[in-house]
Amino acid sequence: MNSLLTAILETFKNSFGSEPALLVRSPGRINLIGEHTDYNMGFVLPAAIDREMIFAISPRPDQTCRTIAYNLNREETFTTDNLTKSDEKWTYYLKGVIDQIQKLGYEINGFDLVFGGNIPVGAGVSSSAALEAGLAFALNEIFKLGIPKMTLVQLCQRAENQFVGLNCGIMDMFASLMGETDSVIRLDCRSLEYEYFPFTQEEHVLVLCDTGVKHSLGTSEYNTRRQECERGVAILQAHKPSIQSLRDVDMALLLEHEAEFDPITFKRCKYMVGEIQRVVEACKDLQANDLEAFGQKMYETHDGLQHDYAVSCEELDFLVDQTRNNPSVLGARMMGGGFGGCTINLVKKEDADQFITEMTQAYKEGLNLDLVTHKVVIKKGTSRIEVTSEQA
Repeated sequence: MNSLLTAILETFKNSFGSEPALLVRSPGRINLIGEHTDYNMGFVLPAAIDREMIFAISPRPDQTCRTIAYNLNREETFTTDNLTKSDEKWTYYLKGVIDQIQKLGYEINGFDLVFGGNIPVGAGVSSSAALEAGLAFALNEIFKLGIPKMTLVQLCQRAENQFVGLNCGIMDMFASLMGETDSVIRLDCRSLEYEYFPFTQEEHVLVLCDTGVKHSLGTSEYNTRRQECERGVAILQAHKPSIQSLRDVDMALLLEHEAEFDPITFKRCKYMVGEIQRVVEACKDLQANDLEAFGQKMYETHDGLQHDYAVSCEELDFLVDQTRNNPSVLGARMMGGGFGGCTINLVKKEDADQFITEMTQAYKEGLNLDLVTHKVVIKKGTSRIEVTSEQA
C-alpha cells in the first residue's frame, strides 16, 4: 500500500473512528495533442495519468458532510441542504458536485470524507477535475445512484462552470473518469463521441517540464482567443451558413477567403483548423505505432501555438527549443492554455533521466530558473481501490 493511501486511511480512522466504506482514486490528466480545440467543437486527445487524488469516504444517515483536505490540513463541515460558499474555497468543488447531483433529481445523504493527492498543482494536469470526478464517482457508488459515467462527466463540468465559476471545457473531467491504461482517448467535443487509441509505453516515457511560471495574461487572452475564433466563424458563415464552429471549416475554404480576414484573426483560425485536423492524423500515427510521426505533430502544434495562436511564452518556447535537436526526444510542445505551465515531452525511456538532467541544467543556465519535472504514466481513470487484508 503506498504512503499516500496509508496516510489518507489513518487520517480517516483517527478523525471519524472507523474504516471508510469506500476508497477511490481519481487521476490527473495530460493532453497529447489538440490544444484550444475544445471550445471550437474539435477533437482533443487526453489520457489519465498516475498522479491522483485518493478519497476515503463513508455515507452518513443524516445530511451532514464532514470533509477533510489532507494536503491542506483543512476541514469543513456543511450539510447537503445548505451548500453555501465559505472561505474554504476547496469545498466549492465538492459542493458543486453535490449541487449538480441534486439538480438531476437524485437524493443523497451526508458523508465523512478525507481526500488528498500527489497531482502537481499549477502544472496544468487538472487537480480540480480529479477532485470533482473522484467525489462524483464515490457518491454514485456509496449511495447506489446508478448515474452513467458520461453523465458524471457532464455534471462535473457543470459543477465547475456554475458553482466554482470557471468556464472550462469538458476534457479534464472526461479524461479523469474515462481513462484507460496504455490508451489515449480521442474525444469529439461536439458530439461527445469518443474512441480509444493505443499508446505503448514500453520504450518511451512522457515527461512534463514545469516552467514554474504562470503569466497573468492567461485568462484575458483565453477569452480573446475565443472571440477571435468566433469572428472567423462569422466571416465564413456569410459564405456557408451551415458553419457553426471552426470544426466545420477546412483549410481550403479558409484560404479561399483569407482576404476578408484581418491578419490576426486569420492566423488564429489557421492554427485552429490545422490543429483539429492534426488530431485526426495523429490518431492514424498511433494506430500504425508510428510515434516518430506522432512526435513531429507535437512540434507542429507548438509552433502553431507559438506563432499563430500566440499563447506561448519565453519559458515554454525555451524548453521546447532545447529538445529540437535531441535524438532522444520524439516530440515536445506546450500543454494547456498557455502563458506558463508545462511542456509535454515524448522521450525514449532509456534516456529519460539524462534528458531531465540536461533540461534542468539548460533551464538554469539559460533563464536562471529552476525546473521541476514529472515522469508520467498513462493509467486507468477514476476507479475503486481494493485493499486486501494483507495490505490493511
